[in-house]
Amino acid sequence: MKRETILLLATLPALATDGYFSNGVGTAHKGLAGAGAALSLGSLSVATNPAAAAFLGDTFDLGLAYFNPNRDYEVKGAPSGAPGTFGLAPGKVVSASTAFLVPSLGASWRLTPSSTFTVAVYGNGGMNTNYPGSTFGAGQAGVNLTQLFVAPSYALAFGKGQGVGVTAILARQQFRAQGLASFAPFSADPAHLSDQGNDTALGYGLRVGYQGEAGSRLRLGASYQTRTRFGAFSKYQGLFAEKGGFDIPSTWTAGAALKATAALTLVLDVQRINYAEVASVGNPLLPNLQTAPLGAGGGAGFGWKDETVVKAGAQWRATPDWTLRAGCSQGSQPIPSGEVLFNILAPGVVERHVSAGATRRLGRDRDVSLAVTRGLSHAVTGANPLEAPGQQTITLRMDQWDVELGVQARF
Repeated sequence: MKRETILLLATLPALATDGYFSNGVGTAHKGLAGAGAALSLGSLSVATNPAAAAFLGDTFDLGLAYFNPNRDYEVKGAPSGAPGTFGLAPGKVVSASTAFLVPSLGASWRLTPSSTFTVAVYGNGGMNTNYPGSTFGAGQAGVNLTQLFVAPSYALAFGKGQGVGVTAILARQQFRAQGLASFAPFSADPAHLSDQGNDTALGYGLRVGYQGEAGSRLRLGASYQTRTRFGAFSKYQGLFAEKGGFDIPSTWTAGAALKATAALTLVLDVQRINYAEVASVGNPLLPNLQTAPLGAGGGAGFGWKDETVVKAGAQWRATPDWTLRAGCSQGSQPIPSGEVLFNILAPGVVERHVSAGATRRLGRDRDVSLAVTRGLSHAVTGANPLEAPGQQTITLRMDQWDVELGVQARF
């Protein structure tokens, strides 16, 4: 792959998100609201379950998405001005940077009748804000986290319709924060707290999966992704707990696909994202801010809870040339109401996605697909924890649109 393509992917945010995890990878999976751990829909399916590759031939997939995240926060109540408080200016502020183009690609090669090698390249993100004005009293505030995955996979088919797979996760992430200098009294290293430009870190992890038939109409799938461990963001070791640590938490997914009729397949997935295992993400603001400075091992984080996401979809072969899809997903809220202050920077509050998609067969070996996903508007309201009790409330809101066009070629 050309270096320019990798750099392009690395500078763009993710698509429709569960917290800051992508709701789905691959155009066909997005049409099912990210479901499909028990299906093999293309080489990008390995981002959900590496065992999916066991049932692929020589395949190439390319996707391009338009991503539109809309984020804002609203403060009600005037600052008290009392000693030791951290009040915000009242009013509603809307984040800029709301339109992105995001590519993804994958390819699989059949090595033997029972083994397949696949490479998928895709992004992740969701923590991106850019607020005009002076949110925290230190100039324009916001953060940008982007993550790039290069995921080579090996899958093996065995028995009657059974397969297993393993993916080596090679990752690069980039982070930038601005407008946080007012938190300097709370930081172990104020010189590396804010406005240090882009910082990058490399990481690695592993994903394993199973997929197989459980009867003539039912397929099952499951995968587990380890915690992806990264080097520290040294430029922001005064912000993130553990001196700039920001690993990607572990996840697991289990799913089923039921062939209800010859043309209709129903899918259901359950995904668990273990946000709380990463200190910089899961540590609460209070009491940690009172007991350890930002950047310390026990320093404050975003206070995110583990999230469970249920995804359901239907795929209908309407004609030999047309396949239609629809789906919805419902996640538990990762941001508690008591954590709204810090999460002005990362208001990943969307809980529900609805999607629709279609695939048009262009010939025996070529398809074009479209998927449209709507992250429904959701809000979380809570008190400003660093103000006098009852003085201020903060409301975080987000909604998202994701429209992806994908092509697939089989050789």
